[in-house]
Amino acid sequence: MKLYTLTIPEDIAPGRLFPWLRRMLPQLPEHAVREALDRRDVKLNGKRVDRQAMLVPGAEVRLYTPGEEIREREIPILYEDRRVLIVRKPVGVSCQPDGKGGLTLPELVGRQLRRKEPDARDPLLCHRLDNQTDGLLLLCRDEEAQAAMEEGFRQRRIHKRYLCLTQGTPQPDHAVLRAFLTKDSEKALVRVTRKEQPGSLPIVTEYTVLEPGLCARVEILLHTGRTHQIRAQMAAIGHPLLGDDKYGDRAFNKRMKARRLMLCAVELRFELDGEWSYLNRLRLSIFPDF
Repeated sequence: MKLYTLTIPEDIAPGRLFPWLRRMLPQLPEHAVREALDRRDVKLNGKRVDRQAMLVPGAEVRLYTPGEEIREREIPILYEDRRVLIVRKPVGVSCQPDGKGGLTLPELVGRQLRRKEPDARDPLLCHRLDNQTDGLLLLCRDEEAQAAMEEGFRQRRIHKRYLCLTQGTPQPDHAVLRAFLTKDSEKALVRVTRKEQPGSLPIVTEYTVLEPGLCARVEILLHTGRTHQIRAQMAAIGHPLLGDDKYGDRAFNKRMKARRLMLCAVELRFELDGEWSYLNRLRLSIFPDF
């Protein structure tokens, strides 16, 4: 048996143990955590618990797995060279430390790289996806590449396309939304307003309805890249993303049995100059699992 020992933070918000364990142990497949709880191979302050267990601030958690029978989850690497990587970020993994704990995506990818390159470092971020968003993410293997890719995003020479499901069908079928976004870091929330506010930043989001319906399938193109931009701006026009309890309709999400955010970064496209122009030949796209 392999043992994982963790301590629940004293200031943690109320919630169930299972989602917290999934977040804290992203290197394990979800089924491994679920099966450990079902076997009652998880101890909370020394007492065996199952999937119904709730978080206890400050408690010690000990989770046992069958050891070598459980292989660490692999982050799919879709493109790799000596300067950059393109991976598919799974739901539930954060791009950077966010106060809730758990290994970050660069740390997980770095562990993976070191299995074949012992001296490999953790890759560097040049853009981000929310914890609950999956999809294509560009990572850099050195600071020069990171600076070049960040500049590529700033100059809109690197293009991202998203697919999502929305509550109801936005009207008209295609629009370019312009507004202002104000970030509340303390509450980890953003607010969208039509007029500029103190501390706000302009946001531009283009959407196209692909399949109308109670839960419409919508394509999103970002012209700016702000925190929670897609989620907050679609909610602001009355069509929040399915599964978004933060900006959307929790009761509707529950009725639709949406247990996660239905948002995926499905395409990356490059229009770069100079030494980075070789990336322009890449046409990377994936299908969402919704």
